[in-house]
Amino acid sequence: MWITELEGRSLTIGITLTCGVAFMLFGFDQGVFGGILGNPHFMSTFNNPTPTIQGQIVSTYDIGCILGALMTIFIGDNLGRKRTIMLACVFVIVGGALQASSFTLAQMIIARIIGGLGIGMESAAIPMWQSETCKPQHRGKLVALQLVLVIGGIVLTEWINLGFSYISDNPVSWRFPLSFQCFFAVIAILMVLCMPESPRWLCLKERNDEAQIVIARLMAKPVDSDEVVESLQLIMGTVAHEKELDKVGWREILSNGEQQTFRRICLGAGCSIFQQMGGINVVVYYLPVILTQSFGFSNQLALILTAVDFISLMFWGSVVMLAIDKWGRKKLMLLGAFGMGCSFTIAVIGLALKTKASYAVAVTGIFVYNVFFGISFLSIPFSYPSEINSQRHRNLGASVAMMTQWLFVYVIVLITPIGIANIGWKFYIIFAVLNFAFVPIIWYFYIETAGLSLEEIDKLFEIHYKGGKEMTWQEATRLAKEQIALTKIQIHEKTQQTHEGKVDHIEFGEKNVSSEGNSV
Repeated sequence: MWITELEGRSLTIGITLTCGVAFMLFGFDQGVFGGILGNPHFMSTFNNPTPTIQGQIVSTYDIGCILGALMTIFIGDNLGRKRTIMLACVFVIVGGALQASSFTLAQMIIARIIGGLGIGMESAAIPMWQSETCKPQHRGKLVALQLVLVIGGIVLTEWINLGFSYISDNPVSWRFPLSFQCFFAVIAILMVLCMPESPRWLCLKERNDEAQIVIARLMAKPVDSDEVVESLQLIMGTVAHEKELDKVGWREILSNGEQQTFRRICLGAGCSIFQQMGGINVVVYYLPVILTQSFGFSNQLALILTAVDFISLMFWGSVVMLAIDKWGRKKLMLLGAFGMGCSFTIAVIGLALKTKASYAVAVTGIFVYNVFFGISFLSIPFSYPSEINSQRHRNLGASVAMMTQWLFVYVIVLITPIGIANIGWKFYIIFAVLNFAFVPIIWYFYIETAGLSLEEIDKLFEIHYKGGKEMTWQEATRLAKEQIALTKIQIHEKTQQTHEGKVDHIEFGEKNVSSEGNSV
């Protein structure tokens, strides 16, 4: 079938669309309950739950996501990227069916946990698969596109919830939205089956012949071409070098040695903390509730404004695709954190004044918040852990980052209804302060990865570690690029010399570093 024979740019587009469908499922799952919480039939079916119980219903999904990300640590490298994503979709199908058929709180909560298992797994696996199958100059924008589709899933839930709000006395008004997530999961499974596995994971498992075929398809070149062989050798060399430096184990990970594994895991997880404690899920999960309780709008007007708000977030998330690989991750995070802090400050002032005009100012503040979030923390917390961590620890680092993200999502969705009910507009002061506090942390600790290959990033940390306190990150980046250029020449020469044979191993010493070069 033609879809299983895609090559080059067409194959990259195919993988990107497949990731996009799976991430649209992620967004749909994340946004669907925001409108349902205001549904009269849903509320009566579950005996009009209190704000605390509402928070528990929503947040049990996040417990499932935490457990799903935790599972990925142990099974992700065994199953591979594709099978992990497909297993995640199976969990979502089971969870979605159980949610849509729920008549008791116990069934709903269990179903939410099962669905969350799948979303937690795919949130870790999809960015890795995308990052490991694309060129470094496209990595940021392609992951950014995935997150635009996440917001697309949320927008779809808002319009579906709005449409069904006109028949809110009918059970289909909330059962259909909950069941519709199964559609995206089935489509995602079918699309994943037609796409190739990550060549870097295949090399990690020493399935080098299969990796060579995938690389050839990604590059649209013959399997035995020099470019394909050299690209394979670069990946194999990096994996071999990491095995020599760092035998995988918790003691080695926590020791923060030459590969600086612990630091890199913390950097990836830190992005997730910034994203969630920056207040996005106060908006994602509860914007309809905020607009009705804090602003006094009708339920239908709140749903319309929420849908429009997320359409604007999709737009700004799309705009960042033009800048993320040019401006870099660090600059965008700095701009985003400062702008989000200012936006929450505007919203707080508008709510505190309690006039019709000031409420309009507060709504404007939330819309402006989405501008800054869309150009920064919408996509970077998903791409950064997948690129900052080494090949051997990428699954671990990405999974820990997603565990951290879902843990803080759980905290936010649990405390938000209670905070709004008890302290009102003062609750939003917390997020204004936190966003401003993130600025110096990002400035001092974070490292730029834009435009660097995954192998270059590995070497960047190694050079900085050996250089000690006198070595700047800018200097380490320059040295890594220079050494990679040398490595490319050496691998090319060796490939030419053994053109009729096969190169099994390339040594990577002090002056010999792996590179992505022509590779994917």
